[in-house]
Amino acid sequence: MLIIAGLGNPGSQYAGNRHNIGFMAADAIADANGFSPWSKKFKGLIAEGSLGGEKVLLVKPQTFMNLSGESVGEAMRFYKLTPDDLVVIYDELDLLPGKARIKTGGGSGGHNGIKSIDAHCGTQYRRLRLGIGHPGAKERVHGHVLGDFAKSDAEWLEPMLEALARNADLLARGEDSQLMNKLALSSGGEPRKAEPAPAAPVRKGQSHIHKARQPGKPKLPETGPMADMLKKMFGQDKK
Repeated sequence: MLIIAGLGNPGSQYAGNRHNIGFMAADAIADANGFSPWSKKFKGLIAEGSLGGEKVLLVKPQTFMNLSGESVGEAMRFYKLTPDDLVVIYDELDLLPGKARIKTGGGSGGHNGIKSIDAHCGTQYRRLRLGIGHPGAKERVHGHVLGDFAKSDAEWLEPMLEALARNADLLARGEDSQLMNKLALSSGGEPRKAEPAPAAPVRKGQSHIHKARQPGKPKLPETGPMADMLKKMFGQDKK
């Protein structure tokens, strides 16, 4: 059995926060893979299902971020699991938006949710870090982390969450390199340059980023005087 814990803060006022990307990832995995409805247990919300032929328990701790380990630790003890049976998904300031990294063990990097899980569960578990970017100054970190994703972030965040959900079986099987490739392809690591999937249907219903809208982009001219001017402005004129 595997526990996948997505970290965040409970409550509608935090739902769209960058700090809650772990909750968003857990919701995306549950929605895309036929997990049970969320129910209350282990001081959190849990959903049961399977990925890659393995039984999986999704956990969203409801203890607030700084006490995440209380919830995850309780679930691990109940099922008599070890850190090898745990994956934690959370936000990472030191990764650019759209980037993802996974590793086993390591330090907390100052993340209070990870500090709590380290204390309650041990340290040798797999950590899937999803980049939210750094605001550039230490005094702005708190507001950045607890601020909502911008509407423009939907361009990279929704494709990344959907790619994670579609390929969650790779996470369950420990095929981490393949999963990282899928996530990298979903956004290219450069959200502004990422191309939308050509035939991907837009799912109706609530977005995983708090109903973030994806505004349409104006179509630019490809020929004529205006097209020539734009090519010169952006260095695309090869003459």
